[in-house]
Amino acid sequence: MSMIFFASVVRVRDGLPLSASTDFYHTQDFLECRRRLKTLALQLAQYPGRGSAESCDFSIHFSSSGDVACMAICSRQCPAAMAFCFLETLWWEFTASYDTTCIGLASRPYAFLEFDSVIQKMKWHFNYVSSSQMKSSLEKIQEELEFQPPVVLTVEDTDMANGMMNGHIPMHSEPAPNFRMEPVTALGILSLVLNIMCAALNLIRGVHLAEHSLQCYLYLFYSPARTMKVVLMLFFICLGNVYLHGLRNLWQILFHIGVAFLSSYQILTRQLQEKQSDCGV
Repeated sequence: MSMIFFASVVRVRDGLPLSASTDFYHTQDFLECRRRLKTLALQLAQYPGRGSAESCDFSIHFSSSGDVACMAICSRQCPAAMAFCFLETLWWEFTASYDTTCIGLASRPYAFLEFDSVIQKMKWHFNYVSSSQMKSSLEKIQEELEFQPPVVLTVEDTDMANGMMNGHIPMHSEPAPNFRMEPVTALGILSLVLNIMCAALNLIRGVHLAEHSLQCYLYLFYSPARTMKVVLMLFFICLGNVYLHGLRNLWQILFHIGVAFLSSYQILTRQLQEKQSDCGV
């Protein structure tokens, strides 16, 4: 009678399945157990080397060492010593067939699917060979389990892990805090008045700045000769920048034109201030 129904080899750090046995069991209980096994594979890094979990009519056993873990779905009548003996033998066979570099670089699921033939042979051996022929191996595993028992997981543990991996965090219903608006204090009113006064001062300064800028532009366009002079100056500045820097990007040319306009504006502002000082304004 079959006791080991399914086996898989996964990578511990991220739960990536490296290889698995092909199975033909499609009962609802078995499919549910497969789902729990996949969920548990994502959490192996949090558990010690050996562990077991029961699900419906089946048991899930896992044994990990290094970056490789072997997992199996067995019947509940399967002795734990036999299940872990199978997993340990499977681990030795897999690590002997593939080095750690290949295992670490695997990027897709079931990258070593050809190892399924080895898993099938080992399943048949442990399912149909009498226990007396594996007596020494089973006794050794049994002693290890007595000295260091495997961690036992419940169905709730796997369900909680599945919920956390899917982003569902358990919510605890608590009464919401009751907030009430309080009347404005005298300090708050004073702060509001000072802010309004600062805004008014900034507005007045902005009006004076706009008036000053308008005078600069009127000074520029009042005389046609002065306007032509500024236009020619801007043209030669931009032409010199294009020639010296080899500008082929439109945005770079526009940037240098803006810089030239800013320089001309500063020169005109300085000239207007000198003219006003000469006139005694």
